[in-house]
Amino acid sequence: VQLQASGGGLVQAGGSLRLSCAASRRTSSNNAMGWFRQAPAKEREFVGSISWNSGTTIYADNVRGRFTISRDNAKNTVYLQMNSLKPEDTAVYTCAVSRFSYSRRDPASYAYWGRETQVTVSS
Repeated sequence: VQLQASGGGLVQAGGSLRLSCAASRRTSSNNAMGWFRQAPAKEREFVGSISWNSGTTIYADNVRGRFTISRDNAKNTVYLQMNSLKPEDTAVYTCAVSRFSYSRRDPASYAYWGRETQVTVSS
Protein backbone atom coordinates (compact mmCIF):
# COMPACT_ATOMS: atom_id res chain seq x y z
CA VAL A 1 0.00 0.00 0.00
CA GLN A 2 1.33 3.39 -0.94
CA LEU A 3 0.05 6.52 0.74
CA GLN A 4 0.47 10.06 -0.46
CA ALA A 5 -0.25 12.99 1.83
CA SER A 6 -0.95 16.34 0.26
CA GLY A 7 -2.41 19.73 1.05
CA GLY A 8 0.33 21.16 3.21
CA GLY A 9 1.61 24.68 2.86
CA LEU A 10 2.25 27.99 4.55
CA VAL A 11 -0.58 29.63 6.46
CA GLN A 12 -0.89 32.41 9.01
CA ALA A 13 -1.84 31.69 12.58
CA GLY A 14 -5.58 31.32 12.88
CA GLY A 15 -5.88 30.00 9.36
CA SER A 16 -6.95 26.61 8.04
CA LEU A 17 -5.59 23.84 5.91
CA ARG A 18 -7.01 20.54 4.73
CA LEU A 19 -4.69 17.61 4.30
CA SER A 20 -5.57 14.60 2.19
CA CYS A 21 -4.06 11.16 2.12
CA ALA A 22 -4.87 8.78 -0.70
CA ALA A 23 -4.10 5.09 -0.52
CA SER A 24 -3.00 3.22 -3.60
CA ARG A 25 -5.52 0.47 -3.13
CA ARG A 26 -8.59 -0.50 -1.20
CA THR A 27 -6.84 -2.46 1.53
CA SER A 28 -7.26 0.48 3.90
CA SER A 29 -11.08 0.40 3.90
CA ASN A 30 -11.25 -2.11 6.79
CA ASN A 31 -8.50 -0.45 8.76
CA ALA A 32 -8.29 2.58 10.96
CA MET A 33 -6.18 5.41 9.63
CA GLY A 34 -4.21 8.00 11.49
CA TRP A 35 -2.30 11.22 11.19
CA PHE A 36 1.02 11.92 12.86
CA ARG A 37 3.37 14.86 12.78
CA GLN A 38 6.97 15.63 13.59
CA ALA A 39 8.41 19.05 14.29
CA PRO A 40 12.13 19.78 13.97
CA ALA A 41 14.15 18.25 16.81
CA LYS A 42 11.03 16.65 18.28
CA GLU A 43 9.66 13.15 18.46
CA ARG A 44 6.90 12.01 16.15
CA GLU A 45 3.57 12.91 17.66
CA PHE A 46 0.12 11.36 17.32
CA VAL A 47 -2.44 13.78 15.91
CA GLY A 48 -5.58 11.76 15.43
CA SER A 49 -7.12 8.55 14.17
CA ILE A 50 -10.38 7.40 12.63
CA SER A 51 -11.86 3.92 12.74
CA TRP A 52 -12.57 1.91 9.61
CA ASN A 53 -16.24 2.94 9.45
CA SER A 54 -15.71 6.52 10.65
CA GLY A 55 -17.59 5.61 13.83
CA THR A 56 -14.82 6.63 16.17
CA THR A 57 -12.26 9.40 16.07
CA ILE A 58 -9.65 10.17 18.67
CA TYR A 59 -7.37 13.18 18.87
CA ALA A 60 -4.34 14.40 20.70
CA ASP A 61 -5.24 16.84 23.45
CA ASN A 62 -3.45 19.73 21.79
CA VAL A 63 -5.49 19.51 18.57
CA ARG A 64 -8.89 18.38 19.84
CA GLY A 65 -11.54 20.91 18.93
CA ARG A 66 -9.42 22.40 16.15
CA PHE A 67 -8.67 19.40 13.93
CA THR A 68 -11.17 17.01 12.38
CA ILE A 69 -10.45 13.69 10.71
CA SER A 70 -12.75 12.18 8.13
CA ARG A 71 -12.49 9.51 5.49
CA ASP A 72 -14.05 8.43 2.22
CA ASN A 73 -13.57 4.69 1.80
CA ALA A 74 -14.89 4.79 -1.75
CA LYS A 75 -11.94 7.01 -2.60
CA ASN A 76 -9.47 5.29 -0.24
CA THR A 77 -8.79 8.73 1.20
CA VAL A 78 -8.54 10.20 4.68
CA TYR A 79 -8.65 13.91 5.42
CA LEU A 80 -7.39 16.15 8.19
CA GLN A 81 -9.17 19.49 8.46
CA MET A 82 -7.05 21.84 10.53
CA ASN A 83 -8.60 25.05 11.82
CA SER A 84 -7.34 27.76 14.15
CA LEU A 85 -3.79 26.80 13.33
CA LYS A 86 -1.01 27.83 15.68
CA PRO A 87 2.72 28.22 15.08
CA GLU A 88 3.27 25.14 17.24
CA ASP A 89 1.36 23.10 14.66
CA THR A 90 4.28 23.57 12.29
CA ALA A 91 5.59 20.12 11.38
CA VAL A 92 5.73 17.53 8.66
CA TYR A 93 2.51 15.59 8.67
CA THR A 94 2.05 12.02 7.55
CA CYS A 95 -0.80 9.57 7.36
CA ALA A 96 -0.75 5.88 8.18
CA VAL A 97 -2.89 2.78 7.86
CA SER A 98 -3.45 0.85 11.06
CA ARG A 99 -3.18 -2.91 11.51
CA PHE A 100 -6.52 -2.68 13.34
CA SER A 101 -10.04 -1.55 12.50
CA TYR A 102 -10.35 0.69 15.54
CA SER A 103 -8.52 3.92 16.30
CA ARG A 104 -5.24 3.78 18.16
CA ARG A 105 -2.60 6.28 19.23
CA ASP A 106 0.58 4.23 19.17
CA PRO A 107 2.70 4.32 16.00
CA ALA A 108 3.49 0.61 16.34
CA SER A 109 -0.16 -0.10 15.50
CA TYR A 110 0.30 1.29 12.01
CA ALA A 111 1.57 -0.86 9.18
CA TYR A 112 1.85 1.54 6.27
CA TRP A 113 3.10 5.10 6.29
CA GLY A 114 2.69 7.80 3.71
CA ARG A 115 4.99 10.42 2.30
CA GLU A 116 4.99 13.57 4.37
CA THR A 117 3.62 16.99 3.68
CA GLN A 118 4.97 20.16 5.30
CA VAL A 119 2.71 22.46 7.26
CA THR A 120 4.13 25.81 8.31
CA VAL A 121 2.14 28.24 10.44
CA SER A 122 3.52 31.74 10.70
CA SER A 123 2.83 33.99 13.68
